[in-house]
Amino acid sequence: MPTSPRILVIDDESVNLEALELLLGRAGYQVTPCASGEEALTRLDKQSPFDLVLSDLTLPGLSGIDILRRVKEMSPQTPVILITGNATAESAVEAMKQGAFDYILKPFDFEKLKLQVAKAVEQGRLLAENTRLRQQLHARYRFDNIIGHSQAMQRVFSQLAKVVATDSTVLITGESGTGKELVAKAIHFNGPRKAKPFIAINCGAIPAELLESELFGHVKGAFTGAINDKAGKFEAAGGGTIFLDEIGTMPLHLQTKLLRVLQEHEVERVGSSRPIKLDVRVISATNADLLAEVKAGRFREDLYYRLHVIPLQLPPLRDRAADILLLARHFGDTLCREMNRPEISFSREAMRLLELYEWPGNVRELENVVERTIALADGPLITPEDLPPDISGLAAEAGTDTIAPEVTEEGLDMPATVAAIERRMIEQALELAGGVKARAARLLGLNRTTLVEKMKRLGMEV
Repeated sequence: MPTSPRILVIDDESVNLEALELLLGRAGYQVTPCASGEEALTRLDKQSPFDLVLSDLTLPGLSGIDILRRVKEMSPQTPVILITGNATAESAVEAMKQGAFDYILKPFDFEKLKLQVAKAVEQGRLLAENTRLRQQLHARYRFDNIIGHSQAMQRVFSQLAKVVATDSTVLITGESGTGKELVAKAIHFNGPRKAKPFIAINCGAIPAELLESELFGHVKGAFTGAINDKAGKFEAAGGGTIFLDEIGTMPLHLQTKLLRVLQEHEVERVGSSRPIKLDVRVISATNADLLAEVKAGRFREDLYYRLHVIPLQLPPLRDRAADILLLARHFGDTLCREMNRPEISFSREAMRLLELYEWPGNVRELENVVERTIALADGPLITPEDLPPDISGLAAEAGTDTIAPEVTEEGLDMPATVAAIERRMIEQALELAGGVKARAARLLGLNRTTLVEKMKRLGMEV
């Protein structure tokens, strides 16, 4: 279970200190009282960061402003609220300039103070989450510009670390938008050929009658319009890497020529019979099932095995939900810099909706959603209302089902009703998670072991 927010309260007047400790404690906070600034600094030095510091401005010895400065040095994301009975314009301006979350006058309305405390704690939580995500982005959860800390991506990173050191042909498979070209670039620019060209060509974007010339080049007069000799992409990639995207769309007659290029390590330009020796690494990619294409007679079996020396399968984003917030934060930071906008944060509910969405367009769709959201958002905090309707609408869908209470002859059966609610919530979480228990547990705020124990207790299939 999540722990209650921890608040450090500083006031040299014992009556005020006891009142704040009692009232905030009743509101669900863990309160650490201090009667002086010096005692507060000792607590700050010895204990983990507090979720909020609430301090009187005027203290004997160290002032509230001194405490504020020290907190911002030690834990910049921790919010500080200052309270004073002797306000001046200068002191208010100084407090806000030094980074205070708010400046409250005595005597204060506790309900209003409680509201400000809740806002400050939430802002601190968001800042801490953003800091954690940024640290992850610059730590072990990336390979070049590929980002992820899910188990699925850690397996990909492990494979990449081995692949880059070889010169073998690689076939990258995965749904559209999973980042196949990014992986191809990572292999090239982290390997021994990184100083040589990386040439990418989308085999599905070029008409079949032009693709042969694009790949293999042509000589003058080879066809109408061939007014000069032209080197193809294979020659242009000499010493480096050629990336053949959407390889499954290549016509059969060109597959035959590509097979010869891979076997003989040489190419013949269109209209010429003179072979040109090649030193090129070949990486190809497809979102199609090439084995199914082989069985259907649309792809050469011998070419498939030539390309399939080292296979890399990229997981869809729905199977790596643990990476969604990390990627969203990365795209947000990058786009805010490009748009010259203040940094953005995602509210807790917005983050939950991003994790619930299935992302049929994968990482590319997530990047587009973040860009659209930042461009249209009114402020730095992204809420569900800022997200596209097909994502924000999940909140309504998640709350549509109701469960009638269980009734016996003795009256309402509360344990049975609670069990029915738990069962339905688990069923919904598993459905949203595609049956992946670890992801369903995250959606429910549980660890996987606890979820499995609950399922067993409820008689659900584990």
